[in-house]
Amino acid sequence: MSGKLSNAFTVDVEDYFHVAALSKAVNPKDWDTYECRVVQNTNKILQLLDDSSQTATFFVLGWVAARYPNLVKEIHSCGHEIASHGMSHQLIYNQSIDEFRKETVDSKSLLEDLIQSEILGYRAATYSITNKSLWALDILYEAGYKYDSSIFPMRHDKYGIPDVNHLPHILTTPSGYKLVEFPISVLKRKLMVVPIAGGGYFRLFPYNFTKWGLQQSNNANQPFVFYIHPWELDPEQPQIEGIGRFSKFRHYNNLNKCEIRLKKLLSDFKFCTMGKVLHSLGLLRVSDT
Repeated sequence: MSGKLSNAFTVDVEDYFHVAALSKAVNPKDWDTYECRVVQNTNKILQLLDDSSQTATFFVLGWVAARYPNLVKEIHSCGHEIASHGMSHQLIYNQSIDEFRKETVDSKSLLEDLIQSEILGYRAATYSITNKSLWALDILYEAGYKYDSSIFPMRHDKYGIPDVNHLPHILTTPSGYKLVEFPISVLKRKLMVVPIAGGGYFRLFPYNFTKWGLQQSNNANQPFVFYIHPWELDPEQPQIEGIGRFSKFRHYNNLNKCEIRLKKLLSDFKFCTMGKVLHSLGLLRVSDT
């Protein structure tokens, strides 16, 4: 296990049919008709974390929490941090301010009722806090969240704020509030930005490249955030048709390799919850974590 620096291991708890890349073929009104596999796949991650004696932050989608409350309680009872992933997994910049406010408050309340503890963190569906939706940061603060992890410091067709501070920091929201931000980790070089923090990039890039990129952060004494989705450990998930070649490649490529790679990652690096990492950096108070 690499060094003494702890990094944040995070899980976006959603099912395969929630993914934005599949939204052209999947109507949210039909979600209840699909085979749900989120419990069994989340349990795979819980087992991997238990085997490595490490903890993580689980950003739980409200849709999942409402249907599988025992899963949320199990994650919490295992010593992991519960945080919010919103309610409906819709892109924030496609929502109205009132819609986002309601979902943000509702998801926090739902999760707090389940675990009887305060929810501190939030992550937007598909990292959809962009320059078009910075107003969402005001609502997060007003709803009582202490930190956000929704901003990807790169260009992408669905997300990204390329010029944002790519390290954990306290940002100022449009209304002047102070909110802790833990951006998704990237490797910055002179003329390029390389996404190294997980998800599809973890499956698309060779493991040794990901390991090297993440190690660069720790070598610079900077903790990184890693993220994964439960469905990424499930090569047997139902195949969604009509999504286009690029989306199909991005979603299904190397699903059969992800679990093995995660075992290596948990052996090669030291992880804990995002709340604890932010506390170690002096960005969250002891009472918050």
